[in-house]
Amino acid sequence: MLSAKAKTQFGNFLFVAPYMFVFAWLLVWPLMSGMGLSLFKADLFGGATFVGLENYARLMSDTVFLQAVGNTFLFVLLCVPPLAIIPLILALLLNRSTRTAAFFRGVFFSSSVLSVTIVTLIWRMVLIPDGGFVANILAVFGLPPIPFFSDPGIVMGSMAIITVWWCLGLPMMLYLSALQQVPQDIYEAAALDNSRWWTTLTRITLPSISRTVVLVVIMQCVLQFQLFGQPQLITQGGPNGASRPIVLFIFEVGFRRWDIGYAAAASQILFAIILLVTLGQYLITRKKGADA
Repeated sequence: MLSAKAKTQFGNFLFVAPYMFVFAWLLVWPLMSGMGLSLFKADLFGGATFVGLENYARLMSDTVFLQAVGNTFLFVLLCVPPLAIIPLILALLLNRSTRTAAFFRGVFFSSSVLSVTIVTLIWRMVLIPDGGFVANILAVFGLPPIPFFSDPGIVMGSMAIITVWWCLGLPMMLYLSALQQVPQDIYEAAALDNSRWWTTLTRITLPSISRTVVLVVIMQCVLQFQLFGQPQLITQGGPNGASRPIVLFIFEVGFRRWDIGYAAAASQILFAIILLVTLGQYLITRKKGADA
């Protein structure tokens, strides 16, 4: 005979069981399978041979993979600060209950609902040197076109511009939601004290939404480390691998060279990088919060 507490716990377990089953099936099991597969030399249709950590040792001396790691970190550094700051500025400007603010909230969020195919098609027409929108504007002033997708020095910057434009909407809406949770009586008290705009922003607004800022930064880091569609559709990782991120390297190794074990090892390294960066940000922000 079950006690009342045991019945309650069993009921709670039944409530979360479907979610836990789907979580284990779609996330935990593939993760564990990938870790195991990274220890084998395997192709997609043949057998597998246990090689231990040989795949990881090969990756550490693979110049193509190391270049992809560098490209990915550069892309994250180019994307995350703008995706943390620009949506915050937009949210501060549009945090009003007017029709004009609602219209522009819809305009800025609309890019987020587009697929990566549409986004890359739009920006190809804007940035392509041969008859693109920017090239035509430069031609009016007698300037040569800029090789946004063929210059190794600026191709990742071009990918960052495309991604920032595409991903502005969600962080802006998160900031707007956080701003609307700040009690208005605090602003009214600050207004009675003749507080300046900058003082109100730094002493009231930003501290009140600091958890949302941390959430946006961590979320954008996780998302941008998984860059794939933009370089795959526009440059195929070129020129000379300058726009090849880690995920595109994994795709090429796994589905063009059919070296599944090697691709799985690269996937585990990407997973470890994202995990370490996320944990580092969490620990730093938690320490700052505790010190404050």
